Amino acid sequence: MAKACHIGPTVLVVSITFVLSITQLSAAKSFGVASAILCGQLVVGWTNDLIDYPLDKAAGRIRKPLVENTVTRNQIRMGIAFALTAAILLSFLGPLGIRGGLLHMFGLASATIYNFWAKSTWLSPVPYAISFGALPWAVYSVGHKHPPTWLFLDFILVSMSFHFLNVIKDLEWDRTQLVLGLPQRIGKRWSAGISAMLVAAALLVLIIH
Repeated sequence: MAKACHIGPTVLVVSITFVLSITQLSAAKSFGVASAILCGQLVVGWTNDLIDYPLDKAAGRIRKPLVENTVTRNQIRMGIAFALTAAILLSFLGPLGIRGGLLHMFGLASATIYNFWAKSTWLSPVPYAISFGALPWAVYSVGHKHPPTWLFLDFILVSMSFHFLNVIKDLEWDRTQLVLGLPQRIGKRWSAGISAMLVAAALLVLIIH
């Protein structure tokens, strides 16, 4: 189940959330915020693997837990239901409160739309920008503040860069299976170039802020 949630990106996002939170909140509140985000990330990761299962099986991606039969689709569905319930409760009843909880749900909805639809369209980078752009707003809303513009922009730029870079390794398979997000449509060279330019833009924003 841990592997099926895309454990690497999940740990990275939760860690970033905690570090960002600790600059604004107490350790206890930061842990509460990170816990809510963790549950949201579990929903996104497990939903992704569940939706992609037929494609992963056809492509012979034996490292995927569903393909190698180390977990079942029913277990993933149960995990999604549990994690979504926990994400809602931890968001609205925890430090995030109503405003932060709504922002978290907005980001979670955007990421889920990516899994179900947007990843096969020209709009594939947009959910990354929306979901990761919402994250600092959710964290800062706990203290009734708004994030600095440079921080908000860098979250968006770096997340979109990751999208273009992450897709490259499976780009040809995705094209074969008609998963035609923007990176798949423009090809490896352009995707790598755009990813690099987005990182450069994020660094420039950081430097001049």
